[in-house]
Amino acid sequence: MKNIYMFFLFFFSFTSIGNATEEIEKRSTEEYEEETPWINGFHSAVSDSVYMSAAWFDEFFTEEGSVQQNPKVNAKIRLEWRPRSRDWDEIKARFRVKVKLPHFKNKVDLILSDEDEADQSQLPLETTHIQPEEEKFSASLRYMHTNSKNKYTDTRLGISGGDIFVRARHKRYFNWSENSAFKVEPSIFYFLGDGFGSRLLLEYNFQEDQKTQYRINYSIEGSESFSGIRWKHGLYRLKHLDEKTASVTSFQVEGERNGERDFVVDNYTLSYRYRFNAYKKWLFFEIEPFLEWPEIENYTTTPGIAFRVEGYFYKG
Repeated sequence: MKNIYMFFLFFFSFTSIGNATEEIEKRSTEEYEEETPWINGFHSAVSDSVYMSAAWFDEFFTEEGSVQQNPKVNAKIRLEWRPRSRDWDEIKARFRVKVKLPHFKNKVDLILSDEDEADQSQLPLETTHIQPEEEKFSASLRYMHTNSKNKYTDTRLGISGGDIFVRARHKRYFNWSENSAFKVEPSIFYFLGDGFGSRLLLEYNFQEDQKTQYRINYSIEGSESFSGIRWKHGLYRLKHLDEKTASVTSFQVEGERNGERDFVVDNYTLSYRYRFNAYKKWLFFEIEPFLEWPEIENYTTTPGIAFRVEGYFYKG
């Protein structure tokens, strides 16, 4: 039972803000008491601002005379500088806000982001993917039909990059031993401008010990907006170094098949991602050196490094 508990704890450590912050909040807060007060004020101001906006939105769905319930808000702000060979100007600032609406029995989320929330081309742990030059603001409502330990189903309706979309997704987890787990995640979607599409994500996880996990991902996607099928493989080694630090070593290959160019590999990526918590319990830093071999550069070795600062704001 202990191994099973450790497996699920580590399995969600890189995909869920809640699990990451929960472990950190268990530590003593004495180390933060003498810190500069301005950053505490900044964190409170952002959290309060997001919370008040969420409460205002949720009031539209409150029946007259009913008891007021407080929404739960999670917000993430990320600053990233990602210099590459031949490209030193790639600086990005990103935000994502998720609001649980209590008057829908916490089955509905409002998600706002300046990233393409409808884009499923990235694997769950992928971070070095080249982003499009055009920024895409996304707003969507997500309804959770099923949310249990081994099964999750949701539907999302929203707008992304000026295009209205709807997407249905199902996740299913299978565990056949204490150290092995398998995830199947099919989804279908429809864009008003691009038409129908579908995607299948397969994932296998092997827990070597309490601090080390290996993960293999495979994703295929088809859509009326492009010919052929796009695919992507990912191999990862996740390492829990201590209570404040973790690392991910990854190798990814992506391309397409059955299209106008038949079978082609678009890019190879090898990276090492080092993540740590410092200064405040809600503040995280990342350093990720990587190597790419893109087709557009004739598979020439392209080195790069990413520096990231992420702040998490939560209330409710």
